[in-house]
Amino acid sequence: MKLFVGSLSWDTTDQSLREAFERFGEVVEAKVITERDSGRSRGFGFVTFADDESGRNAISEMDGAELDGRTIRVDEARERKPRDSRSDR
Repeated sequence: MKLFVGSLSWDTTDQSLREAFERFGEVVEAKVITERDSGRSRGFGFVTFADDESGRNAISEMDGAELDGRTIRVDEARERKPRDSRSDR
């Protein structure tokens, strides 16, 4: 299960994000999204769990919790729709 984590502190790293969520189960990946040019955090990231139950527990416990001095938002990630290349013309 992949989770969206929003309102992250600029100080949150992939490692600190992983550590904050590991108590709920096996974290397959934890990634803070950064700007391409500057490498600075965009203020959100994703945590992927090995199983859905761990993800649901993490949502219920971590949504509205504090991480690195910020109140974070945690939801199940939704897949982005592919962009239609014909509409870009």
